Amino acid sequence: MANVSDIKSTVPQKRLRGSLPKIGIRPVIDGRMEGVRESLEEQTMNMAENAVKLIKENLRHPNGLPVECVIADKPIGGVAEAADCAEKFARNGVGVSLTVTPCWCYGTEVMDADPLVPKAVWGFNGTERPGAVYLAAALAGYSQKGLPAFSIYGKDVQDKDDTSIPGDVKTKILNFAKTGLTVAEMRNKSYLAIGGVSMGIAGSIVDQNFFADYLGMRSESVDMSELVRRIEREIYDKQEYETAYAWVRENCPEGPDLNSEFKQHSRERKDWEWEMVVKMTIIARDLMIGNPRLAELGYGEEALGNNAIAAGFQGQRQWTDHLPNGDFMEAMLNSSFDWNGIRETFIMATENDSLNGVAMLFGHLLTDTAQIFSDVRTYWSPAAVKRVTGKNLTGRAADGIIHLINSGSTTLDGSGRMKKDGNSIMKPFWEITAQDVGACLDATSWCPANLGYFRGGGYSSQFATEGEMPVTMSRVNLIKGLGPVLQIAEGYTVELPRDVHDVLDKRTDPTWPTTWFAPKLTGKGPFKDVYSVMGNWGANHGAISYGHIGDKLITLASMLRIPVCMHNVEEERIFRPSTWNAFGTADLEGADYRACKNFGPLYT
Repeated sequence: MANVSDIKSTVPQKRLRGSLPKIGIRPVIDGRMEGVRESLEEQTMNMAENAVKLIKENLRHPNGLPVECVIADKPIGGVAEAADCAEKFARNGVGVSLTVTPCWCYGTEVMDADPLVPKAVWGFNGTERPGAVYLAAALAGYSQKGLPAFSIYGKDVQDKDDTSIPGDVKTKILNFAKTGLTVAEMRNKSYLAIGGVSMGIAGSIVDQNFFADYLGMRSESVDMSELVRRIEREIYDKQEYETAYAWVRENCPEGPDLNSEFKQHSRERKDWEWEMVVKMTIIARDLMIGNPRLAELGYGEEALGNNAIAAGFQGQRQWTDHLPNGDFMEAMLNSSFDWNGIRETFIMATENDSLNGVAMLFGHLLTDTAQIFSDVRTYWSPAAVKRVTGKNLTGRAADGIIHLINSGSTTLDGSGRMKKDGNSIMKPFWEITAQDVGACLDATSWCPANLGYFRGGGYSSQFATEGEMPVTMSRVNLIKGLGPVLQIAEGYTVELPRDVHDVLDKRTDPTWPTTWFAPKLTGKGPFKDVYSVMGNWGANHGAISYGHIGDKLITLASMLRIPVCMHNVEEERIFRPSTWNAFGTADLEGADYRACKNFGPLYT
């Protein structure tokens, strides 16, 4: 049993450079004084305050810190007050803009003109004042000026003195706010490539223009030899290493060695590999975010890190043919806990697949939870399962399943051992308990690496995801002549009977973690059946997030101008800028492509 009696939750902290983005609330008003404006100021400011209350009660940054809101000093009735508000927002690091009003205002005179800040307008649905008229005028102005904005308007008319926020409005405000924060959180951060291209995988050809133009991110890289340098010269916190090594040997049990007996590494070599993988984990983290302890040890440059909000490790083959693989490093960094306690997950893509790393980053910033990285390995039809096991697939698995399995960076959170009301769940780190950590560790063994793949040895996590969790698989692909596209598949993890799991799992590599995935089917297109989902997936990897977040991913993609080429999200959940309607309402997928092409990448 894992010893988690002394495990603690890390205090929420900002570990990356740059201020946390804030949400700006812009109360706008009819500027006519001597009666009109004065009669509306209290109601307008109340709308702003209510929006702030809603956001602060429901949203956090992924690091656990509270989301801060900034309100204009007074209602904005014209150009001068709009300029005052813009200056205040710039001084306070506002990254998302929500305009609110119960009344008519002077359209373009009161608008937010910052092209890099995601923006939405909430027009109060009341009959006493023409809030809907202003909303339509404002959105027309934003469209005409090439500043896509989101429309928020309640379905039901409210009384003018009703200060509540209807449920449908709440959903849109929170969706927009969290997604807008995701855009702002990525800006000016780095993707760190540790190594280069792994085995010719296109996603590990890091496209700096994509990161800069679409995400506003830097692309940094270090050679994998930097890990060797730091290990050999002991450029790491040796005190932390001693703590980490002892914790790992106590809580990370070694699984069976399935290599042929004549090929297995010696016990001495295996113990050395444990030392190496723990050091690799500490050093990769230091490369991402820095470590002030290194400055105390005389390594000021190394202490700085690369301000990396996400990273990837090449590993294969130049590293893994000679040294222990990155599986332990990737899995532990991607988990919400380690020897230092419960903390925010890191994003570390195996094989330096930067495009899957981006999908993982999207999922983490939208859900605050850890992400599963997997090969989209095999489609198992009901007939094939029946043939090899003699058993029928049932429940959500009845139409077939996709085997998600990878030797590397599957988070231990993905084992499904965290529970809420008896159900498997993945949690933000501030909700994770010591019991959750213990359950995940107890469910995981660390098998000596398959030496056919990894000649240098190492250890791969081994578990089967438990329970039936709602999840969303996504992936970014780059298409020559088109640019980036996003794929989305909502569905569920499924738990197979152990005898069925064992037969299917052993046909691949039983030393690796497995998640069985059943996508939601629509009966048409790429979601006609499970086979079609597998056949239409655009790459060998997928990023899996807890929850059905396809709608949020679609909203995020529209903010970044990345078209969505495949999804199974219900139409009523889709929330894009209102100007997307101008590109066609009968064919929403085509309209998305046209709108993204028209407005171009956010940062160009």
